[in-house]
Amino acid sequence: MMHYMLLFSRQGKLRLQKWYTSHSEKAKKKIIRDVMTMVLARKPKMCAFIEWKDLKIVYKRYASLYFCCGIEQQDNELLCLEIIHRYVELLDKYFGSVCELDIIFNFERAYFMLDEFMLAGEVQETSKKNVLKAIAAQDLLQEECDEPKSLLEELGVISTGLE
Repeated sequence: MMHYMLLFSRQGKLRLQKWYTSHSEKAKKKIIRDVMTMVLARKPKMCAFIEWKDLKIVYKRYASLYFCCGIEQQDNELLCLEIIHRYVELLDKYFGSVCELDIIFNFERAYFMLDEFMLAGEVQETSKKNVLKAIAAQDLLQEECDEPKSLLEELGVISTGLE
């Protein structure tokens, strides 16, 4: 089971954090600081797995972002790398060549996509197509909510004719 997923830049700026186990805010900050320090200090040719405390840290760098997961000792590191890669593929498909700025300015979509893909630290949906369909449906729903309506339309007195 995955305990957490962190996305951070080469400069050590946290871009996304998803926790699947309960920790206090103080403990989360310490974990983030320790993991970032360890991962950023490693050379590019070094192994992408680190045994740390009672977990294994698995990370992969894509462009300027590090995707980092804390998994249990008995979990498969290669499967975790595959999960990271699948998430990057989903982001890439949605944003069209995803970059750090996409995640900064559309963090809610990045979180929603991760939530559709993973549940409680386990892969929930393996189909990229199904995850992207759910994201498209969410985008459509948000567009409908963002459209300005007149008071009479909101009360249901008049119709826009689009129904």
